[in-house]
Amino acid sequence: MVEFPESNVGPKFKGKRVGYFRETAGYRRYAGAYRDGFGMLPSVRETINVPTSFGDVRAYRFGEGGATPLLLLPGRQAATPMWAANLPGLMAVRPVITVDLLGEPGLSVQSKPLTDEVDQAAWLSEALAELESRPVHLLGVSIGGWAAVNLAVHHPDRVASLSILDSPFVFGGVTWKMITVSLGSVLPGMPDAWRNKLLSWISGGVSAPEELPEGRLIASGMKDFAAYLPMTKKPTKEQLSTLGMPILGIYGGRSIVQNARRTVDKARKLLPGGQFEVWPEASHAINGEFPDEIAARVAKFLGEIDA
Repeated sequence: MVEFPESNVGPKFKGKRVGYFRETAGYRRYAGAYRDGFGMLPSVRETINVPTSFGDVRAYRFGEGGATPLLLLPGRQAATPMWAANLPGLMAVRPVITVDLLGEPGLSVQSKPLTDEVDQAAWLSEALAELESRPVHLLGVSIGGWAAVNLAVHHPDRVASLSILDSPFVFGGVTWKMITVSLGSVLPGMPDAWRNKLLSWISGGVSAPEELPEGRLIASGMKDFAAYLPMTKKPTKEQLSTLGMPILGIYGGRSIVQNARRTVDKARKLLPGGQFEVWPEASHAINGEFPDEIAARVAKFLGEIDA
């Protein structure tokens, strides 16, 4: 059973520059989708609300064992339930921790504005300090991959390795298609049918994303949640060159977010010691399309590090 905190709900939060649900009905809609999606996850070992300087971060532990945990960071407008397809395979590799990103829709509750990428790294570093004393392996999808790299840039002592899935703003920008989706999906008053079409476009042509719990979750997050986040800033070449931890980057050949081959070419030049791949049949929804393959690839990557 998922535990719901006291969230930021209602117009009283407007103007405070923190993420909030616009109205009670929208929050209830989101909570219902979260509850349904959470019910599809494996058994949770521990639910934790971690206090940080910027708000309380919701985290969950899955799996057993003493190996260094794998921390999962979701994409924009998503949260822990988006990992339903991935958790069984990843838990077979090592213990897993998930967090809901602060400032995004989810059960993390923001209390202070995030002004730049330093703040975005700070809250995650503070949360990890409470969750795990040693550096952890990070796996992030989409903007969660950017968050993982951003943490590694500003707090490398927290990071044992990086695995990123079709993540923009790390080695390049985004396409005009993605800009269209990003702007259109969060416009107040947009008809649900149009929002669903945008979700389908970014999800590789899924006919009705809202038929899936994670699709309902993301759609409600787009419609019902107001986020006040700083502009996502790509790390500089100098910052990326300082990353000493192992890194795996997988990009979708059918993704509308970025040109996968160009991105991988840039990544290999900037970080020649990294492992970067294009999966031709994958879209931006790569984690849901290829959960078994991702688990196997991450297991191989982490196995090499352990060895």
